[in-house]
Amino acid sequence: MLARLAKAAGFAYRLSEDERAMNDQATAQGAGTTAPVAQPLAPATAANRQPTIGVVIPCFRVADRVLDVIAAIPADVARIYCVDDGCPDGSGQRIADNCRDARVSVLHHARNRGVGAAMVTGYRQALADNMEVVVKIDGDGQMDPALIARFVGPIVAGEADYTKGNRFFSPASLAGMPPVRVIGNAALSFFSKFSTGYWNVFDPNNGYTAVHAGVLKALPLERIADGYFFEADMLFRLSTVRAVVQDIPMRAVYRDERSDLRVLREILPFTWRHTVNFFKRIVYSYFLRDFHLASIEWLLGPALLLFGVLYGATEWAESVRSGVVATAG
Repeated sequence: MLARLAKAAGFAYRLSEDERAMNDQATAQGAGTTAPVAQPLAPATAANRQPTIGVVIPCFRVADRVLDVIAAIPADVARIYCVDDGCPDGSGQRIADNCRDARVSVLHHARNRGVGAAMVTGYRQALADNMEVVVKIDGDGQMDPALIARFVGPIVAGEADYTKGNRFFSPASLAGMPPVRVIGNAALSFFSKFSTGYWNVFDPNNGYTAVHAGVLKALPLERIADGYFFEADMLFRLSTVRAVVQDIPMRAVYRDERSDLRVLREILPFTWRHTVNFFKRIVYSYFLRDFHLASIEWLLGPALLLFGVLYGATEWAESVRSGVVATAG
């Protein structure tokens, strides 16, 4: 199905047998559209017209790999935005000095502000240039640019507002991922489900994403997390506008590159942020935008639970003090 969508978008690529099987299985199991509402916010692109696609590459300590990533980006992509996020290795300058691709624009941050801030800079420039779909890939070579069509296809077809990679869909695709990252990402995925409401979406910190520009304009970009919580916070922001999110099965690619994200170190801070976003989502969804039976349950449920715990504890304490065994009823 994804190959057909990509073809309609004007892309040409080939899937391996394993990748084709992963896509077919995802479609059969309903791993596609997963969001609070059934219909995407953004309209489909006409089948006879190719959308203008921009790619944003946040650059921090990727000077030795980013040129190869740029060279592999398909010709169907209209613009490439490389955001040098205060890179100490001068990634942006290296691109400017050595890349002759006319599609490339290099944007600079005077200091390191985080991947989220770099993406917001790239998003804003892509919107200013009237890109219709904006893709995010990293500059370290872990994300294959040949897969861009697979991410863009559902958006072009009007089946999704936002697509993201999922390295956990097939056990075989995790072969190259270090065990500590498997455990950490699985834990973060669990918390993300609670904070965003996207219950069928997994691998929330996967940085391979694509988003429709119309949906991007509806998001408060200035409020999205600057650091490594960016991808998870994007899902939360998307949930507040009820965007349709779709997972795209992909393989994890790990070679000798060094990741600056320390999953185990970030679990506690991420858990706190997910908790904050969870309560924000409850307030937004059940009290500000709408009020229905579930809203009443949210008001009464915690209060009754607290009353039950306090009353039970009081009765248990009195039973211990008096020596009279409390009845079960």
